[in-house]
Amino acid sequence: MKNEIIQRFVSYVKVNTQSDENSQTCPSTSGQLTLANMLVEELRKIGMEEVSIDENGYVMATLQANTDKHVPVIGFLAHVDTATDFTGDNVKPNVIENYDGKEVAFNAGIALSPQDFPSLANYVGHTIITTDGTTLLGADNKAGIAEIMTAMDYLIKHPEVKHGKIRVAFTPDEEIGRGPHKFDVEAFGADYAYTMDGGPIGELQYESFNAAGVKLTFKGTNIHPGTAKGTMVNAAKIAMEFHSHLPAEEAPEFTEEYEGFYHLISFHGDVEETKLNYIIRDFDREKFEARKAHVEKIVEKLREKYGQERVILEMNDQYYNMREKIEPVKEIVDIAADSMKSLDIEPIISPIRGGTDGSQLSYMGLPTPNIFTGGENFHGPYEFISVDNMEKAVNVIVGIASLFEERA
Repeated sequence: MKNEIIQRFVSYVKVNTQSDENSQTCPSTSGQLTLANMLVEELRKIGMEEVSIDENGYVMATLQANTDKHVPVIGFLAHVDTATDFTGDNVKPNVIENYDGKEVAFNAGIALSPQDFPSLANYVGHTIITTDGTTLLGADNKAGIAEIMTAMDYLIKHPEVKHGKIRVAFTPDEEIGRGPHKFDVEAFGADYAYTMDGGPIGELQYESFNAAGVKLTFKGTNIHPGTAKGTMVNAAKIAMEFHSHLPAEEAPEFTEEYEGFYHLISFHGDVEETKLNYIIRDFDREKFEARKAHVEKIVEKLREKYGQERVILEMNDQYYNMREKIEPVKEIVDIAADSMKSLDIEPIISPIRGGTDGSQLSYMGLPTPNIFTGGENFHGPYEFISVDNMEKAVNVIVGIASLFEERA
């Protein structure tokens, strides 16, 4: 199984599937469609049924039940796109067998060092896959694709493992928040689903942030500084004033666990016009709403001071904490945890300090917790993944399918 996982994963990461938030198409980039079509061919080749791809690049397929029991239909999902944080073009995966725990030097003149990343000590003796230092790897989320594909292949080849109907889906544009936007939950037809989109071994997540995006535009009046008295309005300074009203300690670099934050993503502008982009995050819905209200309050104060037309606010909710939708069917989390325990994997049930497609899908009527893939340091040149733990993720998928049948 390990060789199959490596072959699949390496072939997937070589396709550049970075999404593009500035594109209005779906998928947002052509590389995602390239990989999606590759996956369609592979699904058919391994023997999956009802394989389809729609005009938006959503791939779906079915593994029919091999039991007479009435078993809930379960789904497994992964996204084909990779992050926009660092280039995903011309990925050269580096497979290291029997990792010795030492520094991995890259051609780019940087290194994956145990001093900088102490968690490397957990992977001594594993087969790990790294980048060459010039790109991200794409384990987020091509590891999940490889694991789902390998698990389905295993179940097809091992009919003695009884299971109900299983649906799989590979989706675009998760990294830019659009993954579920055109996902047809009714056509997918699952009662419950799991995203294979987590990090280190054991992660099992059914709580996510409540999330909002904020765009602020500040309008100024640019006058020659020599004659500006009483006339100039400096948009950049108004933007700075806005930011000064946010609590400095409630930012990503100062928060952890269940703590929320305001995150300034970008600051662009000059005297005439300045734009700020933020994200707001909190696990608690009331605190989330309070954060949005605080932004609106600051905006109103600045409008009173400088004029209504000087401050333009766009604020939109992006997703909500999926816990609200998953807790009523908590047994789906318990089954995943039991599958891990049967493999001597200790479940790490912790909140996602972010979101997955499951955050939105759960509110679309498909409760969808998140499971580990085995990777670390996502979205950059230090990204790596353990093939040994990818193999365990495959076995967790198989175990979940088996336990649903067993408990039906």
